Amino acid sequence: APIRLAALMEIPVIYIWTHDSIGVGEDGPTHQPIEQLASFRAMPGMIVLRPGDPNEVVEAWRVIMQLKHHPAMLVLSRQAQPTLDRTRFASAAGVAKGAYVLIDASDGKPDVLLLATGTELALAVSAYEQLTAEGIKVRVVSMPSWELFEQQDQAYRDAVMPPDILARVAIEQASTFGWAQFVGLQGAVVGMKTFGASAPLKALLHKFGFTVEAVIAAVKEQLAKGG
Repeated sequence: APIRLAALMEIPVIYIWTHDSIGVGEDGPTHQPIEQLASFRAMPGMIVLRPGDPNEVVEAWRVIMQLKHHPAMLVLSRQAQPTLDRTRFASAAGVAKGAYVLIDASDGKPDVLLLATGTELALAVSAYEQLTAEGIKVRVVSMPSWELFEQQDQAYRDAVMPPDILARVAIEQASTFGWAQFVGLQGAVVGMKTFGASAPLKALLHKFGFTVEAVIAAVKEQLAKGG
């Protein structure tokens, strides 16, 4: 209720969540926020940020500290995260626009889009590297904030996610609810359709399909559709 009131009253309260996914492991499904991200994203006026590496956390704070009429949620992970080499990947300043091209196909003309948030960003990068080695043209889009992305003009949004690229795979360790607006009716979401389980992290990732192999399979299935 206080969160909803902050959004309703346009008060710039900062909420920090520390256990963002099924990755809380052996604490079990009662501690795993499967549906919360979707519910907070559905809340009018709320800015949700789920950064994918420490650089994105810094940029998320940069955004949050400028908000005057919107409460913000910083959704963080207890899992170890790789820090992406920004000399190779795009600047994390793209967080301010909600989503940005993290790394692209070498010719800038991808056949498939990989969309990811939070801890799944590193998974998307791993899948990108393997798919690129196989000659498949992939663009990885880091998408820490749906709300900020939706505030951007159409030209920017189309530049990040070209409307003519229908082959799309989103990856997020939470409910798949809401992702259809970005992956389309034909796209795929590697996400949660059930509550989680109580097990070590690696076992959970394998059980629920958050593996490079599963992402690659989803990408190839998308391409086979002729997207």
